[in-house]
Amino acid sequence: MEQCGVRRPTYLLLALFVAATAFGQRRMILIDQDGSGPGGSNQMSMIALLQSPDTDVLGITIATGNEWRDAEVQHTLRMLELIGRTDVPVVPGAVFPLVRTELATRLTFPLYGTPVWLGAWGRRSVDVEPPKGSKEAPPYAPGMAPGPYDVPALPEGRPSTRALEENAASFMVRQVRAHPGQVTIFAAGPLTNVALAISIEPRFAEMTRGIVIMGGSLNPQTEDVEFSTSPRHEFNFWFDPEAAHIALRAAWPQIEVTTVDVSIKAMFTEQMLAEIGKSQNPAARYIAKYSAERYYLWDEIAACAWLDPSIITRRRDLFMDVDLSRGPGYGFTLTWMDKIKPATGVRRVNAQVDLDLPKFTRMFSDLMSAPTAAPVKRR
Repeated sequence: MEQCGVRRPTYLLLALFVAATAFGQRRMILIDQDGSGPGGSNQMSMIALLQSPDTDVLGITIATGNEWRDAEVQHTLRMLELIGRTDVPVVPGAVFPLVRTELATRLTFPLYGTPVWLGAWGRRSVDVEPPKGSKEAPPYAPGMAPGPYDVPALPEGRPSTRALEENAASFMVRQVRAHPGQVTIFAAGPLTNVALAISIEPRFAEMTRGIVIMGGSLNPQTEDVEFSTSPRHEFNFWFDPEAAHIALRAAWPQIEVTTVDVSIKAMFTEQMLAEIGKSQNPAARYIAKYSAERYYLWDEIAACAWLDPSIITRRRDLFMDVDLSRGPGYGFTLTWMDKIKPATGVRRVNAQVDLDLPKFTRMFSDLMSAPTAAPVKRR
């Protein structure tokens, strides 16, 4: 993949932008993530939104996805400590998908093949800390996976802050009711928490400003084995198909979907890391230390495209849903054009399929390298 050049962050412009937005209202957003870490796409996308001076992050809700929920909560709390944004609440959400189970899914592998990425179900770490104050070793045999409530030792250290004692769906509903028509939902993991919020408050979606989803796949042009022979497979939809189905059919004012098609066109490169590493600001130091993975910038594109839609150069106007049949396509992306869509309540989405890579790379580098954005002062 060709690496594009990046420039040094323009701190003066960022400072001017902070001053300009201080007199206006920041755009409100609720982050719903599967916050695996430390570093990596999930954490860096949250940092991009937290670093933006015109964004008011009302909270971060967490669901199991790439890791189990409780480990993700701890990674996210620690990230907020390290970048100086402990003002943002973290709220635990769903531990399991609505319907799909690990056992039932594994039973399909001999019939349909094994997905490349299983998320939390593929974790086989035995480095699990015993309860605080216990002198006993973790009761796990070699190769045995920790359960959903076990939190491994964190390379970045344990957080001293705590998550809210509220469930994610209720928190999301409460925030949207408090700010009707103002809040965008940023959903970059499995959509379990979003579906549960819709179940609690049927008007939840229509009371928002819209939703940004990292999910779905159309026809990615790649030799990557995860997608080259299964072009409609994408992890977030696949992990909880029923939740994605509920979320995609809700009455959002707008649905923006960052697909695999666009995500595979942007890689986190050594050049980008070196550029970010020149900054001594907290977010940059966190990324330089913990973002060792060189992989697609899935969630970062979704975050930056919400901040600046002009980085997306091509979208497809489609009706989108998820395959709920229990065959080999369970969890795959379904799409239709207007003339052939089913009469079953499918909804129109803006599916992102291409981007201005140099512009995105500069923007992402600037956000990661900038000083920590000032917390929003609420009454």
